[in-house]
Amino acid sequence: MAQFDKKSRYVRFASIFEASDRRGRTVQSFTPAIPPQPALLGEHLLRQGQRLDHLASHYLGNPEGFWQIAEINDAVLPDAALGGASLKIPRKS
Repeated sequence: MAQFDKKSRYVRFASIFEASDRRGRTVQSFTPAIPPQPALLGEHLLRQGQRLDHLASHYLGNPEGFWQIAEINDAVLPDAALGGASLKIPRKS
């Protein structure tokens, strides 16, 4: 049976469904895991040399929360979020 790891933050946002493949076998798959958008604290104007872990530490109180900033800015890779002039900052959860 297909399943997300129980520790995954996406486990609540996806569903398992069954379908038949071309050979008639039943296979299980997931719907896309689309988490709801978190509440927005505001925007941060980027300056040269700033890093996501430093921003997460400042705004979220946790440097390991850098992924939350990347996610709210639609960045697949965390450093890709630093490509613009500003970043959306989520509220602390």
